[in-house]
Amino acid sequence: MKCKRSSLVVFILNFFLPHALLAQAGSNVLPALIPLPVEVKRSAGIFDLNPSTKIVIENKDVSGLAALFNGYVTALSGKQLPVVSAAPAYNFILLDLDPASITHKEGYRLQVNEKSIRCIGHDAAGVMYGLQTLRQLWNVSGNSIKVPACTVNDYPRFGYRGMALDVSRHIFPVPFIKKYIDLLALYKFNTFHWHLTDDQGWRIEIKKYPKLQSVAAWRNETLIGHKKELPHRFDGKRYGGYYTQQQIKEVVQYAASRHITIIPEIEMPGHASAALAAYPFLGCTGGAYKTSTFWGVFDDVFCAGNDSTFTFLQNVLDEVMALFPSTFIHIGGDECPKTRWKACAKCQQRKQSLGLANEHALQSYFIQRMEKYLNGKGRQIIGWDEILEGGLAPNATVMSWRGEEGGRAAIAQNHRVIMTPESHCYFDYYQSLYNEEPLAAGGFTPLQKVYGYEPLAADTDTLQTQYLAGVEGQAWSEYFTSEAKAVYMIFPRALALAELAWTPKAQRNYNDFLQRLRSQKELMQLAGLRYPAHVDDITFNATALQNNTVQMTLQTSLPGAAIRYTTNNSVPTKQSALYTAPVALTKTGTLKALVFDKQGKPCGRIFQQSVHIHKGVGAHVTVKHKPVERFNPGNNVLVNGLYGSNRYNDSQWLGYSGSDFSAVIDLGSVQTITRLGLNTLNYHWQRMWAPVSLQFLVSTDGAHFSEVYRQQSFPVNGINKVKSTIKPVQARYIKVTGVNKGVIPAGEYGAGGNALLLIDEVIIE
Repeated sequence: MKCKRSSLVVFILNFFLPHALLAQAGSNVLPALIPLPVEVKRSAGIFDLNPSTKIVIENKDVSGLAALFNGYVTALSGKQLPVVSAAPAYNFILLDLDPASITHKEGYRLQVNEKSIRCIGHDAAGVMYGLQTLRQLWNVSGNSIKVPACTVNDYPRFGYRGMALDVSRHIFPVPFIKKYIDLLALYKFNTFHWHLTDDQGWRIEIKKYPKLQSVAAWRNETLIGHKKELPHRFDGKRYGGYYTQQQIKEVVQYAASRHITIIPEIEMPGHASAALAAYPFLGCTGGAYKTSTFWGVFDDVFCAGNDSTFTFLQNVLDEVMALFPSTFIHIGGDECPKTRWKACAKCQQRKQSLGLANEHALQSYFIQRMEKYLNGKGRQIIGWDEILEGGLAPNATVMSWRGEEGGRAAIAQNHRVIMTPESHCYFDYYQSLYNEEPLAAGGFTPLQKVYGYEPLAADTDTLQTQYLAGVEGQAWSEYFTSEAKAVYMIFPRALALAELAWTPKAQRNYNDFLQRLRSQKELMQLAGLRYPAHVDDITFNATALQNNTVQMTLQTSLPGAAIRYTTNNSVPTKQSALYTAPVALTKTGTLKALVFDKQGKPCGRIFQQSVHIHKGVGAHVTVKHKPVERFNPGNNVLVNGLYGSNRYNDSQWLGYSGSDFSAVIDLGSVQTITRLGLNTLNYHWQRMWAPVSLQFLVSTDGAHFSEVYRQQSFPVNGINKVKSTIKPVQARYIKVTGVNKGVIPAGEYGAGGNALLLIDEVIIE
């Protein structure tokens, strides 16, 4: 691969190599397997896998799995097991097919006793999954591998179990891609969605178009930090690379041997900056274009009125199809601004000649034309849920990411759907609210939220759920600046998704899953891989009481653990107060807490939460307009004593899309007010705009209000802290109004869309 490479995290696979997950040898404790099988029965005895053990292959359809399994054994013991065609009396491992008795596709039966191991599948994929279960069962002991006796009957819940990886924003070398595939196989995923092209880089060699390699695969520099931070800063270093066709063939074959299908994604008609930089004639304006150096959605897209665009894309897809034998080709279809099309004579001529109502219909034409071409080659398309706009292509599979609405709409039209809502399945989002977390795209998707996702749960009785193909996790790499960070962000959330995709709903239990995950902790540490500290982070609930008190409830999921805390901003120790009931805070300060295990040793990270006690804490709040769903934690968030963070993912912000903010706070009695304040967010690159004007008004009767403060300038990019000292005034009711920017102006990110207005704690003193 011709790319700038970071050092390979060589220990990734070491951690996920086969290991024992039993409490002790010979125990009756059920094995801690992930994903949890449909049925596991523990029995007495241990199978001793040693250099004399033979692999028995009686069916040629599973012959390739003998080499795969031997690779696992060799990695542990350094030995190769002999492969034979007939079973001896004992000490053998039989790999075979029996679709008559194992009726579920990809299903298997694993039987382990003291004499033999039998891994029987409905198909070869089922045998492979049985071997992955076997890997999680065994334990190295001296010159042999011990496997507890048991019977496992198992099959998947969903036929599509996918994980994606974006290699456009940051590219990863082939050895890492292979190890990623190994991890997916171990946890019974069957699809790897390879996001190969985007604005920031084209990562697949296309021989007919060499500039895709020399130009589109490279960007001049890369954004430093988060895109919300202004002014944007760049590293000044040329970055890029691509996978040669030979490398891709190698990876595809590697995945196929593990029964993983690779679905390539070639973005169109949007996210095309890199391709346009190489071949400017493909755009509406003719350029000049450049491969994007920062993250976002850009106006320059493939020209829908230019026939040469379709010729180019068809030629590209011809080479893609020659490399990827998958039935499905992902063609993107998301986040395609129509700005250039509206001003493009060719696009308007195309729209007019076809009698299309608008640019959404033009995009539908674009997608349907490409689908027709791929269908003619025996392939099917997958597209993001935007392909529903303007009319869905006849045979398309919809990947629903902007919530579940797209999935419902597609199923209603009898189309196959893959659910991947960003709220639960985007692993570039923060997985903990602790400040120590590495930079992420935003959002908050903790492990428990992923595990608890139930696709289309509210509609399973009314929808034709046979069209629900399965689920997929997304790993967008804008902030995956190293292989180690990619692993940290994707795992263990991918394991939660794996169990969601495989295990029957009725058998899933989050606490049980956590216990099985914890059983891998020691092995992770031995392998040099950091155990995910966020798994047992202290979480909290804050309740504002009417007597200007904030009550803090703390929790940890670590069994048998104690929480000790301080309220004087000091670090908790074994001598600090033991948490036994919610902590009542009556003074402004910081609560810190730490988990201590059964042995009294501190573990995890220090929790800390600052609280501001003021006259408004716990007061009654009414708002004039309903907040947008994404930022609607409840009206009381304005008076709960807690500030929102600049990550805006902590449920401490009240937000309005295009509409104004107006709230009235009732203090319960007339009081003297001398200071008023609040915070508002100003991140234009996140479509968040401070108010055009902010007012504080006061009243004694709730009917007649007088203005006491107004502010119209909010210069800070980020959190603007409004602090107003006013002439002492008597008031019971405090009214706060903020005028929304409304429509985002031309030239700004998200132009034409609604601005978000976000407000947090209203301080009254």
